[in-house]
Amino acid sequence: MTFADLGVPSSLAQILEQQGITTPTPIQAATLPDSLAGRDVLGRGRTGSGKTFAFLLPLVARLDASKLPAMPRKPRALILAPTRELVGQIHASLVPLAKATGLSTVVVYGGVGQGPQVTALKKGVDIVIACPGRLEDLMGQGFADLSSVEITILDEADHMADLGFLPGVRRIMDKTPQSGQRMLFSATLDKAIDVLVKRFLTNAVTHEADSAQSPVATMHHHVLHLTREQRVPVLVNLTSAPGRTVVFTRTKYGAKALARQLNKSGVPSVELHGNLSQNARTRNMEAFHSGTATTLVATDIAARGIHVDDVSLVVHADPPVEHKAYLHRSGRTARAGNEGTVITLMTDEQQRDVRDLTRQAGIKPVTTKVSGPDHPVLAQLAPGERVLVPGGLVVEAPAQQGGGGRSTGANAQRKRARKGGQTNGQSRRGNPAGGSGSAPAYSTSTGSGSTGGGQRRRSGGGQGSGQGAGGGQGGGGNRRRRGGSGGGQGAQRSGGSHSAASFSGRR
Repeated sequence: MTFADLGVPSSLAQILEQQGITTPTPIQAATLPDSLAGRDVLGRGRTGSGKTFAFLLPLVARLDASKLPAMPRKPRALILAPTRELVGQIHASLVPLAKATGLSTVVVYGGVGQGPQVTALKKGVDIVIACPGRLEDLMGQGFADLSSVEITILDEADHMADLGFLPGVRRIMDKTPQSGQRMLFSATLDKAIDVLVKRFLTNAVTHEADSAQSPVATMHHHVLHLTREQRVPVLVNLTSAPGRTVVFTRTKYGAKALARQLNKSGVPSVELHGNLSQNARTRNMEAFHSGTATTLVATDIAARGIHVDDVSLVVHADPPVEHKAYLHRSGRTARAGNEGTVITLMTDEQQRDVRDLTRQAGIKPVTTKVSGPDHPVLAQLAPGERVLVPGGLVVEAPAQQGGGGRSTGANAQRKRARKGGQTNGQSRRGNPAGGSGSAPAYSTSTGSGSTGGGQRRRSGGGQGSGQGAGGGQGGGGNRRRRGGSGGGQGAQRSGGSHSAASFSGRR
């Protein structure tokens, strides 16, 4: 079956063909005949099943057929998604289709200035792709009027429910014409989604392309049973293998700290979590997409909205709390017909939780007791030559109060070298290792003679100094306090050991 067989206009089918997309996925084949006919559709398909084109194709076809002009402040179509990353991913897929048909688009989300978004809306756009919060703000300010919306789409509706967005979604949907076409797509269908369906969809056709519990046949699940101290060395081994890897942690502090630790160990890594500015999130995702960074360390914010088709390995560094999160995290791999491997790291105290998690997720993983980073199973799960890049990748952290953002990795070392000599010293409160102060989990340094730390200044004079105990010379890092000097003990641990108390921040 081809897209043309399903009723997709030939001009749009050609755009897909130019991208190498010629065969519809099951969710596309199931929903397109109804959605192209103008019916309301409720579609369920797992992450990576092709839902994006399942709703973009009928949306563009409908707007192109009506040939109405874009009106100031009155978009003709609305797509709602839960995260900024997902909004960006949808927009990237939409752009070629919109260009071919002369349709205008704008993305609307928080974390960036609203000026460009307001300008586009005032000028008039055909399609708005938005996160609920910022769109409601612009509606309240009178910059967005949804009374002319012909087609409304809710993507990842279950995730919007999980994040508490449904009240805002309902308020937004209430402003769209009841006569318009509406489509709702979700990885799972539960009571929260039922509320939306009953309130906003009319005679909806429901299509479920696969079972919510059925594991992907090309996805291989493994559990590595290890000690707490071995987690970072094992992660370094796995992430230094060829291919892209996504590593999930439970907290944003854990993600930040682990990305720093991997970079220090020579694995080019970037982080993705709620503490990053939008610019930092965009830069980090571009680095991951381009291959400059081979590892993405993320919280569950990335479990839904990150579409990278060639991720070969997903690692649950912190096992998720519930099985839905496990399935969505794991869905970052085995996409678009490719194979993928999912690994969960499990300590002794996590055995019962992981057993319950995998049972509820409907999978039977292979469990291996791993003694350290040289265990042969690691080479089987992530085959290929291990490559470590000195200094890893320069990762730009979000700006802190009272100053600019901090740099890590090789860039930070170069900055410290210019300021004179090696420094290993005191950094933010509660962090003995010159890392991200809010996350002691991964913050122990390794190696002999390494540099770390950074400068922390407060008004007044005083200089701290100290000797690192792991072979690294500690210069104290110019920690200044009002009136007086304080000596400081460098926090370098004994060479070569990783001592990570937790992947999830403080415990």
